[in-house]
Amino acid sequence: MKILLAPDKFRGSLTGLDVCNAMRDGILAANPTAEVIAIPMADGGEGTAEILTQDAGGFFVETEVMDPLWRPIRANFGMTPNRQTAFLEMASASGLKLLSSEERNPLKTSTYGTGELIIKAFEAGAKHIILGIGGSATTDAGIGMAAALGWRFCDKTGNELAPIGENLLHIEQIIPPESPLIDVTIDVACDVTAPLFGPSGAAYVYGPQKGADEAAVKTLDAGLQHLSAIIQRDFGIDLAYQPGTGAAGGLGFGLLFFLKANLKEGVKIVMEQTHFEEQLEGVDLVLTGEGKMDEQTLQGKLIAGIARAAKERNIPVIALCGTLLLTTHDIQSLGLSYARSILPRPMALPEAIEYAYQGVKETSHSLVSLFTLLQQ
Repeated sequence: MKILLAPDKFRGSLTGLDVCNAMRDGILAANPTAEVIAIPMADGGEGTAEILTQDAGGFFVETEVMDPLWRPIRANFGMTPNRQTAFLEMASASGLKLLSSEERNPLKTSTYGTGELIIKAFEAGAKHIILGIGGSATTDAGIGMAAALGWRFCDKTGNELAPIGENLLHIEQIIPPESPLIDVTIDVACDVTAPLFGPSGAAYVYGPQKGADEAAVKTLDAGLQHLSAIIQRDFGIDLAYQPGTGAAGGLGFGLLFFLKANLKEGVKIVMEQTHFEEQLEGVDLVLTGEGKMDEQTLQGKLIAGIARAAKERNIPVIALCGTLLLTTHDIQSLGLSYARSILPRPMALPEAIEYAYQGVKETSHSLVSLFTLLQQ
């Protein structure tokens, strides 16, 4: 029996590699002769750069950049052994995880550090950058990133503006750098299809979780609309309604305009880089999973992508999770054969986190024991 493991992390408890190890322990206890292939996965959020770097046999580069509130921090990015491709996460420079709850305010935060990270990767030799943009603390449409690359943003009196969310509304002139600072292809791992502004855009949908109150959300949304109008007026480019432009507080939009980047579904990038479909050859069963399976799981993220690829080869896919909030119909619509929580009973969060490894191991053992029996 050949089993492929392709789980995401269980946020707050297990990394993707931890989940793979727990699954492997349970599988081999149930079927010692099973061939197990482990490919920890991600969909463009936190952990993507680490997974891709490890899969490529690469290395990490540590550098200093500005955090969302302009404080110097240490951040890293991965590179392939030949330095041609770099793996970056905007969350390492401009992420919500870098701020305390009291500091979260997308009117004041900036993606400047993400721009610095891109420059550092280029200076290290990268010709191709894969950038994950999950977990942002910002709603600046990427003007902070652009400022790090030499773009300038001025108000109606010609004064240069700080590239932060609240100043989007005051931009009247956008001045490109005299010459491009970098010449690199950028693929953006993006698991969000939101437009730049409007009820389903960057400010209204994601602003509150970054600390924006109702008034701030309205200000940010107006600013995003204004920036889009200025770019359309002065550059003749209209990108605002392209899917994904609202990702990471509009960074998707900024990457498209300022760097001519390619927005791609995060899970597809990871599957391409790890040669996932090639790994399916001869596989009898796929085990995947994530910490919580809910409505977001239905929106084309990691598990859905894995199930689609396996279904094309008629390979059954079973998903494990901590919290299962999907109906039987939902599970079937994803292309899964089965989904199950690893928790044997209700638990408080601290206990569930502590139990996670054992839960994945025991659940994998039970499922593979049953699957082996059915195959006989």
